[in-house]
Amino acid sequence: MSYKGKCWKFGDNINTDEIIPARYLNTSDPDELAAHVMEDADAEFVKKMTAGDIIVAGPNFGCGSSREHAPIAIKAVGISCVVAESFARIFYRNAFNIGLPIFESPEAVAAIKQGDEIEVDEKKGVITVTGDGEYRATEYPEFMRQLIAAGGLMSYLKKR
Repeated sequence: MSYKGKCWKFGDNINTDEIIPARYLNTSDPDELAAHVMEDADAEFVKKMTAGDIIVAGPNFGCGSSREHAPIAIKAVGISCVVAESFARIFYRNAFNIGLPIFESPEAVAAIKQGDEIEVDEKKGVITVTGDGEYRATEYPEFMRQLIAAGGLMSYLKKR
């Protein structure tokens, strides 16, 4: 699988309240959550982004509370994947559980600028920044790739 889109770059320690503010947690409807993705980090994000775009962030993306709403909202708004220096462990697990592709690559994050066109080749573990070069993403086990391909843990289990 390959993901290609415009980069939306965010800083370090983006927490789950910035991804989906707590004031919207009275619903679990993915479409309602999607309308408020990254609202506290960039109030216009949902209006500016296009389905297939990619979030890029510094270290510890998804820190804070353990809510699954954060990766659900990112996936529901149409972000194809997230590239970060690192992910908070609970966000990392929740992302795989709901089928949101995530990639760790400090070198790519350092090279990527807001608005860059990037492509992520999941199988090869390569992040290509148009006009800048290629960077390696940390590999994850085949089982976790299967979770993403299935659309998350529940879909994976239903298919078995």
